[in-house]
Amino acid sequence: MRKRSFIALGAGVAAAGAATFAYASLVERNLFTLRRFDVPVLEPDAEPLRILHLSDLHMMPDQRRKQAWVAALGGTDPDLVIVTGDNMADPAAVPGVLRALDPLLEVPGAFVFGSNDYRGPRWKNPLEYLMPEREYVQGVDLPTEDLRAALVDAGWADLNNARTVQKAGGRSIELAGVDDPHVDRDDYPSVAGPISTGADLHLGVTHTPASRVLDAMAADGFELLLAGHTHGGQVCVPFYGALTTNCDLPTSMAKGLHRWPGSDAWLHVSAGLGTHPTAPIRFACRPEASLLTLIPR
Repeated sequence: MRKRSFIALGAGVAAAGAATFAYASLVERNLFTLRRFDVPVLEPDAEPLRILHLSDLHMMPDQRRKQAWVAALGGTDPDLVIVTGDNMADPAAVPGVLRALDPLLEVPGAFVFGSNDYRGPRWKNPLEYLMPEREYVQGVDLPTEDLRAALVDAGWADLNNARTVQKAGGRSIELAGVDDPHVDRDDYPSVAGPISTGADLHLGVTHTPASRVLDAMAADGFELLLAGHTHGGQVCVPFYGALTTNCDLPTSMAKGLHRWPGSDAWLHVSAGLGTHPTAPIRFACRPEASLLTLIPR
């Protein structure tokens, strides 16, 4: 009887594991969700300002459902769109990315790139993400400059190691961004400096929420910092959260809105809308975009 009990238990565990994997790979990774946050960073009596934050599309050419869902976000009527990188997962992905973003390109916007806007992903053991140090390997070259040209031609600001002032929602917004710290492409010192007193709002933008970048942006006075990269942990433990952020960000800040420690700045980390193509699963961490409504302090 004991042997039969162990066999039954093992069969039950295997069935539960198979059901969980099926849910994570077939259901949850397609449950696109719009998160909404109020961020108190504006001056008293200022009108609210809406920022649509998109990240980590990891777009494949045939992901028409994802493309249509993102395109429909134009209906949220944002004042500004910020894209924090890792748009592509295939050399033929640029048309799909642009189909997704097309209605939003009519809105003022800005972007930075992530490592997967330069080189395509390669198969890896997902358990490697739990290792504090691991070799970072990427695949084929991606059409980075084609995507950059399309976004810039539409009027969006390229914030890869750049700083600019943009008009949106009737406000003057200073933006500073870096290229991806995850692959050491960031050069914040080239754009560093105290925020402009002539702007109404100041945003810092990066793909990877690396502390060296966020600390510097917060020290310069940027009120709101935007990042992606973490996928919110991608596979999380219910009632616990993320096991890893794939960077030095604490797992407690893997997604959502938080105060950046030791500063007055807010940090919003998007859990993103995609997955690594060789690990197309999400569990307890739905793919997401975020609508941030900036309100008076």
